[in-house]
Amino acid sequence: MSLHEAKEISPDELEELLKKDAITLLDVRVVEQYQSGHIKEALNFPLANITNYQGSKDKPIYLVCRTGNKSEQAAEILQAKGYQTFNMTGGMHQWFGEIV
Repeated sequence: MSLHEAKEISPDELEELLKKDAITLLDVRVVEQYQSGHIKEALNFPLANITNYQGSKDKPIYLVCRTGNKSEQAAEILQAKGYQTFNMTGGMHQWFGEIV
């Protein structure tokens, strides 16, 4: 267990949250993967650049990738910088909502 273990959110919980709230959702896949299909509200912020992220620390950040592994790494990095994070379990492989 890591010092900054990421909290998790299921794809279904994230989909419900997106229906009612404006949230910060970061897709940490590389640009080509993001462009091949992503959650409409997700901003592309590749894992390789995540240490440069400078968003608000007032609201949680939700993270997604292909399988959930890279987004978990990103969540832990951001938590170490003082952000509250949630990793979507299973990544895009488990997302059955709309993609664009």
